[in-house]
Amino acid sequence: MTDVELTVSVPGREPGSIRLVATLVVTAMLSGIVLAGAFQVTKPVIEANRMRELRAGVFTVVPGATRVRTFTWRDGRLVDAEDDDGASGPVLYAGYDDDSSFRGWAMVGEGAGFQDTIRVLHGFDPTQWRVTGMHILLSRETPGLGDKIFKDADWVASFDALAVEPPITVVRDGRDEAHEVDAITGATISSQAVVKIINEANAAWLPRLPPPGAEPALERDASGDTP
Repeated sequence: MTDVELTVSVPGREPGSIRLVATLVVTAMLSGIVLAGAFQVTKPVIEANRMRELRAGVFTVVPGATRVRTFTWRDGRLVDAEDDDGASGPVLYAGYDDDSSFRGWAMVGEGAGFQDTIRVLHGFDPTQWRVTGMHILLSRETPGLGDKIFKDADWVASFDALAVEPPITVVRDGRDEAHEVDAITGATISSQAVVKIINEANAAWLPRLPPPGAEPALERDASGDTP
């Protein structure tokens, strides 16, 4: 009879697996550091572009405006947003022309659309008590349907002289009143969302505005660097 020797191997921890895990951890940490650094570098550029777009939007929705002064609400009154240390609330924009004459207010609101958040900038004339223009700052609504809230020039233009009292209403069969807006075919929810956002911004800001003729003067250079 022949003796047969059997060898049983007991698996142990592979040294290579430890190195692999360590490499992955280090790579993840380095990636995080790089991304954080890139964000810090690009953040000022992104913010500057955002403010530039916002300023251009103010000039669009406040006819005749070429300069901007920015306010926020604190302690029951309007104060310069630049002077409000740590201000985290909504801001209000006052538009002025080249002669430093007041031309109107602009305010930002946001809310849920059909797909995602919609952010809306609109102008307001306190002497006529009317919206003077609407500009979409952010929208991810459905291409070809919901995106008509900013691509349909006729619909956007319907906000150029829109009464705010009673509150703006979306209608489906043709507007008859000065406070009505036609719903966009196939995008009723998006249409209603824009109107709801504007109505809510008006409800928040209009009671806080000074009487017509008592608007703050353009006391500082607000030619565009900081709306």
